[in-house]
Amino acid sequence: MPFSDYKTALVTGASAGMGEAIVERLCKEGITVHAVARRKEQLAALADRTGCIPHAVDVSDVNALTALCKDLEIDILVNNAGLSHPGSILEADENVVETQVDVNLRAVLHLCRLLVPGMVARDRGHVFNITSIAAIYNFNGNSVYHATKAGVHALSRQLRVDCYGKRVRITEICPGRVATDIFGNVSGDHDDARRRFIDGFELPQAKDIADCVAFALSAPVAVNIGNIEITPTLQVPGGLSTMRPGDRTA
Repeated sequence: MPFSDYKTALVTGASAGMGEAIVERLCKEGITVHAVARRKEQLAALADRTGCIPHAVDVSDVNALTALCKDLEIDILVNNAGLSHPGSILEADENVVETQVDVNLRAVLHLCRLLVPGMVARDRGHVFNITSIAAIYNFNGNSVYHATKAGVHALSRQLRVDCYGKRVRITEICPGRVATDIFGNVSGDHDDARRRFIDGFELPQAKDIADCVAFALSAPVAVNIGNIEITPTLQVPGGLSTMRPGDRTA
């Protein structure tokens, strides 16, 4: 399906990183893009640069999402907003659980509830869920992040069932390490995070994720690209640790 068959898009987490790059790419393709994020100043700058329509909305606010979507007819939904707190569920506090569930999972469910029925009715649409390799593989720490992203992974497959018989395509994109500010957002120390996780590594850029979105969108209508796993060439997606009973230290 060529881009010209789609007219409008809504992208969450649009003020930086992968969301910003996706907005830029869709705007270049002539799509009217509704860019959603909390940071008003960054959204305004993005709108000035790309022509997108900015919406300073917290995706965890269901009433605000409902009001935003009420009169919108969206062809492309990109669920990109996400956050992560490090650590095992064994040490997680209430805020660590609630904020990640609200942003990473609940907001995605509500946006699909609000916008996908219109796609089905029009027999036209494409949903992109930006998850993570953490949705598929388990590694140490970030337990709640894993759980919420796995939930969206399951939802992505279920949406194919819910939309069966209609030309509504569902694509899940599972990035590994990408050169964005997410690591600094997690730790609160952007300089340290850049030194530890980005500097010196050969990493995909945010633009590469936007190109994946464009690739899936540009496929013929008979083609649904269901899942794209994108990692650095020099990264493996998971690992296996085995411990003997009694080896665990306090």
